[in-house]
Amino acid sequence: MTKNLILILGPTAIGKTRVSIQIAKHFNTEIISADSRQIYRELSIGTALPNAQQLHTVKHHLIHNHSIHEYYNAAHYEKEALEKIEHLFQKNDTVIMTGGSMLYIDVVCNGIDDLPDVDPEIRENLTKRFQNEGLENLRLELKKIDPAYYKTADLKNPKRILHALEIFYTTGKTYSSMLTRKKVNRDFNIVKIGLNTNRQFLHERINKRVDEMIENGLIKEARSVFPYCHLNSLNTVGYKELFLHFENKLTLNEAIERIKRNTRRYARRQITWFRKDKEITWFEPEEVKEIINNIETKLTGVSK
Repeated sequence: MTKNLILILGPTAIGKTRVSIQIAKHFNTEIISADSRQIYRELSIGTALPNAQQLHTVKHHLIHNHSIHEYYNAAHYEKEALEKIEHLFQKNDTVIMTGGSMLYIDVVCNGIDDLPDVDPEIRENLTKRFQNEGLENLRLELKKIDPAYYKTADLKNPKRILHALEIFYTTGKTYSSMLTRKKVNRDFNIVKIGLNTNRQFLHERINKRVDEMIENGLIKEARSVFPYCHLNSLNTVGYKELFLHFENKLTLNEAIERIKRNTRRYARRQITWFRKDKEITWFEPEEVKEIINNIETKLTGVSK
């Protein structure tokens, strides 16, 4: 029997959780999260973790299974996700995966290059440099060391810049030279469903969700992890803006407006990334019946 992984992806705040739960109920299966921040047990409100009722309705996996103090990357996620997928396939022919973390979804579909472990001391030194010097110096260093990767990297993402430098200073080899990008062949079928809507409506949803997060206690949650604000796991929209407020660099209103702005920008990056994948079939988030019919057609070859 062919096993099937159904991916429900799209920009933040589009409604992936609600849709994936409806689809999981239809196929009588469970959900694996592909969210790079919902894995952290200290973060709930700012990561839009499914609420208690949603978690009770359909079992979710790979949420709150790590601490912000642990080093975690896409390679770790690939290993854990594939193990969980294999486990769930023992009792279900179809499993749902949902999220908006582009790299996490990519490694499950296409694999990831086998990179060496980074020297912890090198990581610590580079992290301190980032805290003291900011990102620009490290960007210029990467440009000099590895111009090939510099041309393709997300230069606004400290994690990407730091990791490329970590690899170089650990191995003496450039990060770009280790990226073969050979797509792996998974032993299960993958169906990709994208959710999106018009930009104005999406922006309204984002702004509303940020307001709801504030009402639900995001400020208190952010303050509880503020002592660890130097951790890369907390270099996250919704937290880093409030950290600036706690440091008296922004008013609360300014921090909230910046969360909304940065979330909208992140959503645009997600859409741009996903639009490159021609295997994704796109729907409005309210078109659940159409999504289910599309999935069943792809799985059975029979149109509904």
